[in-house]
Amino acid sequence: MRSSNPVFSREGSFTRESGYAGFGTTQTPPAGGQTATNPYGTSPYGNNPYANSPYAQQPQGQAPLTDEQLVEMYNAPSAGPLATGRMTLDDVVARTAMTLLTMVAAGGLAWFALPERNFGLAGGASLIAFVIGMVISFKRSVSPPLILLYAGLQGFALGAITKVFNTIWEGIAIQAVLGTAAVFAAMLIAYKTGRIRVTPRYTRIGIAIAMGFVLLMLVNMVASLVFGADMGLRSGPLGVVVGLVGIGLGAFFLSLDFAAVEEAIAHGAPQKEAWRAAFGLTLSLVWIYVEMLRLIAILRGDD
Repeated sequence: MRSSNPVFSREGSFTRESGYAGFGTTQTPPAGGQTATNPYGTSPYGNNPYANSPYAQQPQGQAPLTDEQLVEMYNAPSAGPLATGRMTLDDVVARTAMTLLTMVAAGGLAWFALPERNFGLAGGASLIAFVIGMVISFKRSVSPPLILLYAGLQGFALGAITKVFNTIWEGIAIQAVLGTAAVFAAMLIAYKTGRIRVTPRYTRIGIAIAMGFVLLMLVNMVASLVFGADMGLRSGPLGVVVGLVGIGLGAFFLSLDFAAVEEAIAHGAPQKEAWRAAFGLTLSLVWIYVEMLRLIAILRGDD
């Protein structure tokens, strides 16, 4: 009966006619009609089939390995992520630091170079940064220059906006930076200690809330710019609630970033993917900083 397995159904594979290992072969009797007494005389295992293999020979001019050398090779540590080009946590930290430093440098340039209340350049830089951020998000391959360009433009916009806020509410810039750092540290501790677990249900609920929040902010912006209507979402008690929800969503995004980094490292992602992780963390920190700036401005009011 012929097997349906393509490997086993090849001609001569595991059949009586194949004579595999000398079994099932028809021995040809020698001259005189006497049958050979050793049924395995023609087995390929009767001799060493690798005797003439070049892999079985010691390379010329090279002494054989000693027992000590073999033991040393056996006990040597296996190649780590750095040697194999895989992403590590240090890679993510280094790339995120580079991105944030680029953002801070560009923000400092805007702070000292631009006049007060110059929203034109800030708005233009923010718009270009938004477009570049969308390109990075949907681009299959990672582009470090694009990520650094996004950081520079976004930092320039934030620096100009922060200067305006700091002119009205002195010291608000430091307060927003410290608040953002506090949220990041709290989320990192909560994630590492298992207080927050990124499950599919947790992710679905958070994403749904985020989509509703963004849609509401878009409606509020259109109503304010086009119709001149104030929905009160960025002022008064309702503005405080909206600001807290915004900061909470930023913290949620950070938890997703932490989980994505952990999963990428566990699955041996390429080292270049550390830039993508840095970009995600930067987006979340920018979100938290902007919401923190707005919330503090509402809380401080006219002081």
